[in-house]
Amino acid sequence: MRPDDWVEHWLPRAWGPYARLCRLDRPVGTWLTLLPCLAALVQAADGWPTVWRLFIFSLGALLMRGIGCTINDICDRDIDQKVERTRFRPLTSGQISLKNALYFLLGQLLVCAVLLLAINAYSRWLAVLLLPIVAVYPLCKRFTYWPQVVLGIGFNWGMLMAWSDTRNIVPLAAVAMWVGAVLWQVGYDSIYAYVDVRDDKELGLHSTAMRFADKGKQWISGFYIATIVLWVYSGVALHMAWGYYLILAVIAGHFVWQMRLFNLARPDQNFMLFRANIWVGVLMIVAALGGTVLG
Repeated sequence: MRPDDWVEHWLPRAWGPYARLCRLDRPVGTWLTLLPCLAALVQAADGWPTVWRLFIFSLGALLMRGIGCTINDICDRDIDQKVERTRFRPLTSGQISLKNALYFLLGQLLVCAVLLLAINAYSRWLAVLLLPIVAVYPLCKRFTYWPQVVLGIGFNWGMLMAWSDTRNIVPLAAVAMWVGAVLWQVGYDSIYAYVDVRDDKELGLHSTAMRFADKGKQWISGFYIATIVLWVYSGVALHMAWGYYLILAVIAGHFVWQMRLFNLARPDQNFMLFRANIWVGVLMIVAALGGTVLG
């Protein structure tokens, strides 16, 4: 956390710890949740989605990411005390009590419940199914080497809801696009996991980075290749225009660039590569527009 960021300068002092608890000061995760969802909205609308739907899904992505981070910090409050990178988080450092954190979590859930009124019945049920996925993720690192899979399922769930709310159906091609996004996230979040692998080993936690060990480049490359294959299939099944495939080629090139720079011995560089996946999310939207608007 940065003590001189916008949270410190612009928010009332009492609000700051809550903003940090839901990671408003660290928007990378929000963008990585939102951008694939926006791409799915474009594909489902076969062009430009309505402004109202863009607003609802953007707010939903922000809230669900905040809920996930709040649950994560509640579950990990004892573990975070033992890690240099996380020991100053609001709940761990005592800036927020557990009781107030639970009230804050309830408040976020209530706002999300109100948002359900703005989407159709199919999408409401999908939203309800997302909650246990978000709740169980923080516990996964305690008993499986694959918590990134659960995280990818939850982070990209909005892609399915984009289709269900726009078309009242989730076609197989949309599911394949979602699975591709899940595999993409397993890849880039594994890069991030290598940053924390030393602390995770000491604490007895698990991650894909520990499972892949020194074969991380091969594993992550495999996930990225599978992502591109699934996204190509989805484009064909959804009759995307040529612009979609052109941008997919750019995304594939970006993945190659990531793997060329990926280095197990360079945590700082790996964190940069993790953040660079925001550009993949942006390119997903461009690809969706190229495949629909140009079609």
